Amino acid sequence: QVQLVESGGGLVQAGGSLRLSCAASGLIFNSYVMGWFRQLPEKEREFVAGIRWSDAGTYYADSVKGRFTISRDNTKSTVYLQINSLKPEDTAVYYCAVERTYSGNWNPMDYWGKGTLLTVSS
Repeated sequence: QVQLVESGGGLVQAGGSLRLSCAASGLIFNSYVMGWFRQLPEKEREFVAGIRWSDAGTYYADSVKGRFTISRDNTKSTVYLQINSLKPEDTAVYYCAVERTYSGNWNPMDYWGKGTLLTVSS
């Protein structure tokens, strides 16, 4: 059974940095990808960053390039999302998700975590 558990959210000031973590268990697929998504208040969930587990190839939404960095630690089965120069508009629930075989669409994903709330104060 695949489980994804996000952590690292909280209340931070604008301009600061934060690293979110997503610990995965039960993943046995060879070609899966993991993604970070966020849902802003009263908005639909959106893709922000993704990574291929096999070779750490990365993908980013245009809106976050340059500020967000996704990475993974194979030994810990954990994917990270580093966010720099935080802005109030980054306030959202951040989710990680897994797609068993990368389709290029980041939708739909096969497994989801429950999310972690990040609030950025101005």
